[in-house]
Amino acid sequence: MNLDWNKLGFGYMKTDYNLRVHYKNGKWGETEIHTDDFIPIHMMATCLHYGQESFEGLKAYRGKDNRIRLFRHAENARRMISSARGILLAEVPESLFVETIEKVVRMNEKYVPPYGTGASLYIRPLLIGTGPQVGVRSSDEFTFLVFVMPVGPYFKEGFKPVDMMLCRGYDRAAPLGTGHLKVGGNYAASMASVALARQKGYATAVYLDAREKKYIDECGPANFFGIKNNTYITPDSRSILPSITNKSLMDLARDMGLKVEKRPVPVEELAELEEAGACGTAAVITPIRKIVDEEMGKTYSFGDGIHPGTISARLYETLTGIQYGDLDDKFGWVTVLD
Repeated sequence: MNLDWNKLGFGYMKTDYNLRVHYKNGKWGETEIHTDDFIPIHMMATCLHYGQESFEGLKAYRGKDNRIRLFRHAENARRMISSARGILLAEVPESLFVETIEKVVRMNEKYVPPYGTGASLYIRPLLIGTGPQVGVRSSDEFTFLVFVMPVGPYFKEGFKPVDMMLCRGYDRAAPLGTGHLKVGGNYAASMASVALARQKGYATAVYLDAREKKYIDECGPANFFGIKNNTYITPDSRSILPSITNKSLMDLARDMGLKVEKRPVPVEELAELEEAGACGTAAVITPIRKIVDEEMGKTYSFGDGIHPGTISARLYETLTGIQYGDLDDKFGWVTVLD
């Protein structure tokens, strides 16, 4: 391969193999190996008409020792099961999910970027309703597939502070809706507001809770966190997707001696935060320089506006160090593929 690993963007790139498993007649079939990028699908498939689909995102990392590491992929399996229960998809057993992830990475091993490039292998599991239904009801046929691609940083700026827009004119998810599930409809609901934010020069949009517009919700496609008084603070809401990265950062924060608070975060509290960031699989941590509330004429700034905050940087370096195998994995998060 003739790839410039140091210049990879966060975009699709065809690799050699993807894996698929079909659910029919009440059971999962055998794993199929495919080399093409297309899915033959009925035009009345429920994923196309009624949004009956869920996906996950995770990464494989090549360490200095050239070994490949997966980070907490069993957690992704459990989260996909939760999403499946929420919108009546067939549940992918954790063992099948884990086995498929490990197999597809091994089969595409040459696409795992070299250590030191800052790149990784992005893994996308997808679960879709494929059976035809005209009425609004669950499919009885499903397809679970996993494909991979090498990627660089999600934000081109890398681990540098960015500006974000506080979004008051759009809701990402309803309080009793699907915000806590990783389903495509949540992301479709955010596209117009994120596009608006980017048109205005911001990296993404920060959402408020849909019921009262008083509390911080999600941060674009990621979870929000703030630091003040040696405390790691992150919003608590049923509308927020449980981020595996955020869950890991909370454990790291406790291990570093920080207090951790998962609770409603009033928008006014932004003025008290010393550091703020967005966290998720794609970017790990994106430090926030400022959040602009255009409607209220307020700007909330964090840090010196140039460098990531000290605690955010330490959390980022520790988590990525564990993922790449540079630091001891005292939590048992990493699976090394032999």
